[in-house]
Amino acid sequence: MTKYIIQRLLAALPVLFGILFVTFALARLLPGDPCVAMLGEKANEVTCAAFNARYGLDEPIVNQFVIYMGDVLTGDLGTSFRYGQPVTRMVSERLAVTIELAFSAMIFAVSVGMTLGIISARRHNSATDVFTMIGANFGVSIPVFVLGLFLAYVFAILLKDTPFALPPSGRLSAGMAVTSFTDKFNLTEGDPLYRVAQFFTNLYFVNAIINLDGELFVDSAKHMILPAIALGTIPMAIIARMTRSSLLEVLGQDYTRTARAKGLGERTVLLRHALRNAMLPVITIIGLSLGFLLSGAVLTETIFGFSGMGRALYDGITSSDYAVIQGFTLVVAGIFLLINLVVDILYGFLDPRIRLS
Repeated sequence: MTKYIIQRLLAALPVLFGILFVTFALARLLPGDPCVAMLGEKANEVTCAAFNARYGLDEPIVNQFVIYMGDVLTGDLGTSFRYGQPVTRMVSERLAVTIELAFSAMIFAVSVGMTLGIISARRHNSATDVFTMIGANFGVSIPVFVLGLFLAYVFAILLKDTPFALPPSGRLSAGMAVTSFTDKFNLTEGDPLYRVAQFFTNLYFVNAIINLDGELFVDSAKHMILPAIALGTIPMAIIARMTRSSLLEVLGQDYTRTARAKGLGERTVLLRHALRNAMLPVITIIGLSLGFLLSGAVLTETIFGFSGMGRALYDGITSSDYAVIQGFTLVVAGIFLLINLVVDILYGFLDPRIRLS
């Protein structure tokens, strides 16, 4: 297993290099000039020459790529043209937001989707099965921005001043205090652990658990419910349908009928024998869905006022902010490769016939 993991990590290096090279080239093929996008009416020949010299855009493309690769190898993802701050700082701030949103959405999607899929497979061709699959098809079909606005309208306006009211935007209520790990451990920007501490500070759930801050945990959970449902509905519907179809296939196998013939209860047959063998395609869907969610959800983050990876990458593309495009794309690619590795390892755990060594 260890040898397999090392091989996969080494094989990921040329993949990341290829992604970085393609992203670097495509970013410069995008229409628009970064100087014009940043300076607007103030952009002229003199100011653009100074702008290009400041950010090294006056160098030949090959030289720019070599310089950028050297910076990446030292952990420097460049400086944003638009925000004037290091991309590593932006990643440490925005990635924490996206991670909390993505994992909250996946918890909702997996728990509800698998439950509906199991119930639907258990009661195949019944009214419950038909109703569940209609709901799954509806969940796949409804756009995220429609569902998000609808949820915000219902829980923030129609149910206002009731116990069921939920905040429609933001990650925390106004005035909610958050413990900063950079201040707690007296870290400055020059310290190696500064970015790590900043990252965990912005993970509000983790921050609340570490500091035993129940008020912060409850408040951040209330703000996360609506975005998680809006973002997780589509993967929830896909997981429900995949669980149903995979479980139905396994329930028709000989070993399942043998387990029933031996007198095992239906619940034991379903959960201990059938479900584990039906999980391989479901795990694949969960891994892909989580990768896409971690790459950023522009619409959900915009509707609910979250400053995550999706919005930052979108703003970088529209403003030709090369450093942001390259840096965030590299992080997203690394996330996908890591999730694929975890999924492959889970294959071997769920099915002992699969050997990873």
